[in-house]
Amino acid sequence: MQLPLNALRAFEVSARHLSFTRAALELNVTQTAISQQVKNLEERMGVLLFRRLPRGLALTDEGLALLPALAESFGRIGLLLEQFRDGRFREVLTVGSVGTFAVGWLIPRIADFQQAHPFVDLRLLTNNNRVDIAGEGLDYAIRFGDGAWHGVDAEPLFGSPLSPVCAPSMAARLREPADLVEESLLRSYRSDEWVNWFAAAGVASPVVKGMVFDSSLTMAEAAAQGAGVALLPVNLFVRELNGGRLVCPFALKIENGGYWLARLKSRPVTRAMSVFRDWMQKAVANDQRLASADR
Repeated sequence: MQLPLNALRAFEVSARHLSFTRAALELNVTQTAISQQVKNLEERMGVLLFRRLPRGLALTDEGLALLPALAESFGRIGLLLEQFRDGRFREVLTVGSVGTFAVGWLIPRIADFQQAHPFVDLRLLTNNNRVDIAGEGLDYAIRFGDGAWHGVDAEPLFGSPLSPVCAPSMAARLREPADLVEESLLRSYRSDEWVNWFAAAGVASPVVKGMVFDSSLTMAEAAAQGAGVALLPVNLFVRELNGGRLVCPFALKIENGGYWLARLKSRPVTRAMSVFRDWMQKAVANDQRLASADR
């Protein structure tokens, strides 16, 4: 059965509003035109889609059956047409990232990605590493850990060694790792980090009682303001360290996981996903070459 698209659209909008008048306002036509298009559609289909009531409209069973399919179809058309905004095709890419990685690595480089791939409409969401890839509708999630997540395909990006950092005034009184025992030690929800660092330093770990943070960004800010010593991924706080707001009192670093580019295994790889993954891999490889050259 071939039905006029305008009539189907008139029905869908009228069904959402349960009003020909409101439908006419949305579609910028007259109320009479909407009413006539719906009437013609009903005649072509041989069914009533609305019950005309004194104070509006009510969907019939046939109208209720037709509405979901039309609403979904027009919605998908709208999303597709939105990708042609500004006269060129744009593909949405939604990336969730640990806030530390987003601020410390991704954002300083994102202009390069956008210039190289202008067709990608990047949406960046930040989190504290507890992320529901499917529930949040993410194409990719940049996560910290060991890469072993159920139902997820994870590609390694780089390690992120942890080292103590603090305000310069506090660093002045720290001469050896054992001096940290007397300081307030800021910590993340991963309770083994300080224990592992003290073990690597050959010092008995104290009972860590400092504040607990769910974000390395806020923990770094607390350390910079003198609240204590934080154990942080120092390669993501280069600006703060170079600027002198934070200081590394000791060179010792420990590996406690790394950053991964993760997607659901059930998620088909789109063109936007493919170019983003390739760009990240090249950018990481370039960073590693520069780091090797500096040694």
